[in-house]
Amino acid sequence: MSHRKISVTLAVASAILASTAAAALARDVTVKVWAGGTGPTANYRIDAIKMAADLYQQEAAIRGEDIKITVEGQAWSGWDDFKQAVTLAGESNTAPNIIVSGHEDIGSWSKSGLLRPIEDYVDFDAWPLNQIYPNLIAVSSFDGKIWGIPQDAEARPFFFSKTHLRQIGYSDADIEALPAKVESGEYTLYSMLDDVKKMQDGGFVEKGKGFLPRPVNGTDYWQFYTSFGGEMVDEESGKLLLDTAALTGMYQFFVDAVDKGVVPATHLGSTWDSWHQAVAGDQVGAWHAGTWQKAEWETKWGLKDFFGQMQYSLIPAGNAEGHANTLTHPLVYLLSKAGSDEDAALSAELITIASEPRINALHAVKSGHLAIGEAEAAIPFYANDRWTATATEGLLPHAKPIPNDPNFGVVWKAMFKGLEASWTKTSSVADAVKAVETEVKTSLGDAIIIR
Repeated sequence: MSHRKISVTLAVASAILASTAAAALARDVTVKVWAGGTGPTANYRIDAIKMAADLYQQEAAIRGEDIKITVEGQAWSGWDDFKQAVTLAGESNTAPNIIVSGHEDIGSWSKSGLLRPIEDYVDFDAWPLNQIYPNLIAVSSFDGKIWGIPQDAEARPFFFSKTHLRQIGYSDADIEALPAKVESGEYTLYSMLDDVKKMQDGGFVEKGKGFLPRPVNGTDYWQFYTSFGGEMVDEESGKLLLDTAALTGMYQFFVDAVDKGVVPATHLGSTWDSWHQAVAGDQVGAWHAGTWQKAEWETKWGLKDFFGQMQYSLIPAGNAEGHANTLTHPLVYLLSKAGSDEDAALSAELITIASEPRINALHAVKSGHLAIGEAEAAIPFYANDRWTATATEGLLPHAKPIPNDPNFGVVWKAMFKGLEASWTKTSSVADAVKAVETEVKTSLGDAIIIR
C-alpha cells in the first residue's frame, strides 16, 4: 500500500465532492448498505453508517456544502441468502455501495471483480483507522491489498455451567481456576467429556445434553481442528494446509463424545432455538459459542445472571500436539464496484466515520462483540462493560481467523462433510479423513499441502 497513492486518491475525491457541491446548490446522494448476520442486537451494522451520514452532513453544512445523504439499509439475519443476494447483485451490476460481510468473502469477491480495494479511498495512517488492531487489518487483507475495514471483532469461547460443575464437586475456587487450566493445557477436551459424563450420571444433566456443540456447520468447528494441532495455512509457502492427523483427532473426539452418550449422534441438524433454550436455561454441562451470543441469551432467551451461571474459557486442547485456542470471525465493511469513484469516496468516508471508537462501541456492547481498536477498548462505555472488557483481555489475544483464500471453501465443505459422516457413524473416522483428503486434493491439486 502506498501512502502517497492514498493521499492522492483522497485529494481527487475531495476535489470531486467540492466541485460537485459548488456546481449545484443541493445534492442528494443515496448510499445502499447490505449487511448479513444482522438482527435486533446487531442493528449498528447499518445504523452506524446512518450516524456517520448525519455527522458528515453536519460537517458539510459548516463547510458550506449542501448535501443530503440517504442511507438505504437492507439486513439479513442469515448468511446463505445474503451471500447469494450479493453475488447475484454483483453479476447484474446492482450491488449496494457498502457490503457488511465476513472477512472470508474478500478472496472470492475481490477475484470476481465485485469489490474495490478500500485502501485506495482511505488513509490507514490517520485517525480513526490508525488505532485499529493490526491483526484485524491483516484479516481484512488479501493478495497484497486491504479490501475492508473491520466492522467488529469477536471470539468464540468454551462455556461451562457453574451450577453443574458445583454439583460434581467443583468449588468456587476450582471454577475460577478452570480457564487458566484450559489455557495451560492441563484441562483438555477429554477432561471436559469426563466431567459432563459425571453430570449426566449424577442426574444433574439430561442424557445427551452434557456437551452441546453448535447444531449446524460454522467456522467454530475449525477450533477443534486447532485443538488437535491443525493449521489451516502453511506459514512457509502461504498455501492452504490440511493436517490429517489433526483431522483424525478432531473426528475421533466427536465420535468419543457420542460413544460416551454426552451428545447425540443425531445432534447435527437440530434447531438453533432448542440449542439456545437449553444453554440459556442451564440444561447443559458444556458448550461452545460466540461472545455475541451472551446478548442473544439475555435479550431473547431469558438469561438473567450470565456471570453467576456460566464460566468461560478458551477452547481446550485435544491432545499434546494441540493447544487451547479461539477463533475470530470479524465482519468487515467492503466497497463494491457500484456507482462512480465519487460514490465510492463518499461511502469510504462514511465507513471511516462509523469506525470511530464511540460509534463502534455502541455495536460492540449491545451485540456482545469486541473492540476493533485500542482507543475503543479505552472508551468508558466499553471498558466499564464487564463482558466486553474481560473477553477483550482474556480471549482476543488468542483469537485467529480462518484464511481469506478463496479455495478455503472447498476445504471447509469437505471437512464438515467428513465430520458429519464420522459423527453419525455412516463412515469410520479413517475413511472420513481419507475422503476429505481425496476431495481436496482432487479439487485443489498443488494449491493445498496435505500432511
